[in-house]
Amino acid sequence: MNSPTATLLISCPDQRGLVAKFANFIYAYGGNIVHADQHTDFAAGLFLTRLEWQLDGFGLSRELIGPAFNAIAQPLQANWQLHFSDTVRRIAIWVSRQEHCLLDLIWRQRAGELPAEINLIISNHADLREIAEQFGIDYHHIPITKENKLEQEAKQLELLRHYNIDLVVLAKYMQILSPSFIEQFPNAINIHHSFLPAFVGANPYQQAYKRGVKIIGATAHYVTANLDQGPIIEQEVVRVSHRDEVADLIRKGKDLERVVLSRAVRSHLQNRVLVYGDRTVVFE
Repeated sequence: MNSPTATLLISCPDQRGLVAKFANFIYAYGGNIVHADQHTDFAAGLFLTRLEWQLDGFGLSRELIGPAFNAIAQPLQANWQLHFSDTVRRIAIWVSRQEHCLLDLIWRQRAGELPAEINLIISNHADLREIAEQFGIDYHHIPITKENKLEQEAKQLELLRHYNIDLVVLAKYMQILSPSFIEQFPNAINIHHSFLPAFVGANPYQQAYKRGVKIIGATAHYVTANLDQGPIIEQEVVRVSHRDEVADLIRKGKDLERVVLSRAVRSHLQNRVLVYGDRTVVFE
């Protein structure tokens, strides 16, 4: 779609007439809806929807859409977000020593799959600096220890402010973000291996191999103060067999991590993810 669009992500207590009220807001100003999706969580009593419409010919300027819609949203106790398709988000990718997710995200961004700029790479190791230099992306090596963690996180936050970063992607960044950091910058997506059963700690693939697992997987989620408990955006699994060695599990796991992380980042950038509580709705 060449013409710019606006998207509303809305959640509110479920009640009759919501679809009509929200659609009529767009219709009243001459808007043409190009995508509409909705979901009702009956257990939570919530109605959740995504509405996207063309801005060409719309009767409100971008600056006035939010205030006008808020007049409708407030009586409905609605939480809402407004996004524009031609807003280019700025991404910082955080890595440690593994490069597979980093390279995949850079390639997809360069191929036009991710509507964003990759402005910054931060790492607690210097190993991947050459990749950043190859693609002309600024690279900052910030070592982390137990003793300097808070001091180094302050440097990371300053870099995010300096580069006007909208989203942090933890692409196999093997450090835990402190609750203080997350409170100051909550917009972060993480990728990690997710086995059934789950294998925690070091060497997960070796543990899985010893148990003879039949499925391995990966999970992408938003980062919260509760480690690996944030709202899930995307997951995928692949079958493995008794013939697979540890190296095969690692190879298959890396493939999954690349795909799952890129899907999650793309859904976020396309404003398709609506978080409520510990859950998400990802509108297709």
